[in-house]
Amino acid sequence: MEQHQVFRVNSPQVVCEMIDEEVVIVHLEKGYYYSLLKTGAEVWSRIERRIDSHSIIQEITQAYDGSAEEIATAIDEFLENLQREELIIADSTMESATTDNNKIVEITNKRRFEKPLLEKFTDMEDLLLLDPIHEVDVEAGWPNAKTA
Repeated sequence: MEQHQVFRVNSPQVVCEMIDEEVVIVHLEKGYYYSLLKTGAEVWSRIERRIDSHSIIQEITQAYDGSAEEIATAIDEFLENLQREELIIADSTMESATTDNNKIVEITNKRRFEKPLLEKFTDMEDLLLLDPIHEVDVEAGWPNAKTA
């Protein structure tokens, strides 16, 4: 992966919302939804702010207790997974947003690093892909599909 790659959310196909400390992502074309918690949510937040991949790794390394190599590998794999699911796309036309990672931050109570995980749910695929005007039972309304 390019070291200072900037990513962006693959909108309008992908929409997301932070609810409490969870990021809920919906891929509207595929009908899948995803959940990100903890470090996954933190990485997603940085993607939304246009922080480049190298700076994301630096910031997570500063905030968590874990080896720099382990963190870099986990973040790279996570970013590749997000790309594979078509949730984010690399954007060479965007410049990285500025970060404060030039200043040394001493965090005394670092949390233990946990690999960011992307949870994928396909159980609502049929409902999310329903055409709400033409394929929904008029009497019952969404999310009830018309019967044949």
